[in-house]
Amino acid sequence: MSSLLKRCISGTAYLILLIGCILWCKYSFLAIMLFFCGVMLHEFMAMTMGEKYRFSQCLTIFTGLSFFTLVWAVRSFCCVTAEFIFLSLIPLITVMVNSLYVKDKTDFGKFANVYTALLYIAIPLSINIFLVMNPDGDYSGWMLLAFFIIIWVSDIGAYVFGMAFGQKYGSKLFPSISPKKSWIGFWGGFAVAIAASLVMYFTGFWQFAGLSEMTWYHALALSVVMNITGVYGDLFESQWKRHYAVKDSGTIIPGHGGLLDRLDSTLFAVPAGVIYLSIFHLITTL
Repeated sequence: MSSLLKRCISGTAYLILLIGCILWCKYSFLAIMLFFCGVMLHEFMAMTMGEKYRFSQCLTIFTGLSFFTLVWAVRSFCCVTAEFIFLSLIPLITVMVNSLYVKDKTDFGKFANVYTALLYIAIPLSINIFLVMNPDGDYSGWMLLAFFIIIWVSDIGAYVFGMAFGQKYGSKLFPSISPKKSWIGFWGGFAVAIAASLVMYFTGFWQFAGLSEMTWYHALALSVVMNITGVYGDLFESQWKRHYAVKDSGTIIPGHGGLLDRLDSTLFAVPAGVIYLSIFHLITTL
């Protein structure tokens, strides 16, 4: 099987699985997000910590999954109050205590990657919950899908314009971190993201997704915010990979790399988008 065919098949399967689980129900959403969270935490710690401190790595994954599940439960069921989220601190504190027993104290700094993994991956992924469920626990995955559409078309636009023009003309976007990214690619992705968000507005998709008060200028501004933060999310992960001299975060998606490679933009773009919608009272987070 050619690499291109393998990439197309695995990419299509990934999209079908993700979109299907997001749109089906809140339980399928929980299942796919817990899977993604666990794999991404594992990929990050495997890249930064290697084979060391397996017990602490497992506890970190458990902490991230617990946090996500408890936030989901608080949003889903009125009988589960926000105080339950504090239960996820128990395994985190256990990781901290366990770090005191490291024999090689010069290696103590590796435990910083444990806390970084939670802050970088588990918490941003948990913010997705506020896009799919309102305070009454009513579920709809369409708004999150709309967010993903902006991120995906931005990535596609940046790749197409970058490959077509960016490698020959103009300057590099961030050559010290990602030599292939160009300013032409950035502006291409920027324009496509804006176009996609405006198309979703004028076709009524944003309103269908639950944003009844969405205006064209909010659609435009939201796409700008998400595109810029998504690019920074991509660059942030690239910096980690460059520092640890790895090409991909994992191999779970043949031809594409790891889940962290595929979702690095969303870890910055989705929280930024939720903050924007919350500031202008287009969604209710509390």
